[in-house]
Amino acid sequence: MKRVLLSTRLLPEGFAELQKQFEVVFPEKETFTRDELIALLPDFDAFIPTFVYPVDREMLDAASQRVKIISNYGVGYNNIDIDYAAQLGIVVTNTPDPVIEPTAELALALMLAAARRIPECNRKVRVPGGLKWGVLENLGQSLTGKTLGIVGMGRIGQALARRALACGMHIVYYNRHRLSPDLEATYKATRLDLDDLISTCDVLSLNTPLTDETRHLVGREQLLMMKRTAIIVNTARGAVIDEAALVEALQQGWIAAAGLDVYEFEPRITPALLEMDNVVLAPHNGTATVDTRNEIARFASQNIIRFFEGRDDITRVN
Repeated sequence: MKRVLLSTRLLPEGFAELQKQFEVVFPEKETFTRDELIALLPDFDAFIPTFVYPVDREMLDAASQRVKIISNYGVGYNNIDIDYAAQLGIVVTNTPDPVIEPTAELALALMLAAARRIPECNRKVRVPGGLKWGVLENLGQSLTGKTLGIVGMGRIGQALARRALACGMHIVYYNRHRLSPDLEATYKATRLDLDDLISTCDVLSLNTPLTDETRHLVGREQLLMMKRTAIIVNTARGAVIDEAALVEALQQGWIAAAGLDVYEFEPRITPALLEMDNVVLAPHNGTATVDTRNEIARFASQNIIRFFEGRDDITRVN
């Protein structure tokens, strides 16, 4: 029986089908250490790391003795040196489908929370005298009638657009390739150049993968273009924003607020962000529901099952 190693102790329900066909080994604690993985990998046929677990050359060298597939638990795979894996003949896959709806759901939640100042008011109302009640106190912004600018109009961006339309928002987007006329009509969306989008939108949502081209896609120059009432939401990858520039923009009032699920140096968060009332923070929580975690596990399992059956219908990324 072929053997599958998991880097992290995950919910077992999603791996039920995999366990029928493979020996699946979970760590007894939350995760295996790096040294433990390097020692264990030569005895396994497949490896499932979580999206935050670095799989570098040293680990891949250990894996290459037997591992044929690395089925990443998550859609992002910048934790894996996929080019070196390809050189070693190791297939790398990801799990794009299960993350679409929950990530869009959280992006909308961050938009609403930042616009209506929900976390700030929730925190202050618990403290006696923490806030002042009144008709003109604790004012936020409405999303109805506002313009949402989506950077990265892939499946997550489109899922967010669908939700934003239900909130009565207007959709503009920036993408390397224009959507089909039918899709643009579905989302009532207009494609703009990046600078035009940034300068005109009321809410900017980042939904693009992290690449060399998108690193610091939003920096000081772009933040200065935005409306002073604008809100920026990032559920993509932290380094898509220059975090130091974002702190400056929030402190200086170049923009009104931010909703962040990802950070440039996570799990470390720039201390200034922790001190601001106009920032809503989540701990890289885009897919953190029980339903989604189990669905990601099933998807990662299917990649392994299909690979060893000799099938091509896997989500290969290298």
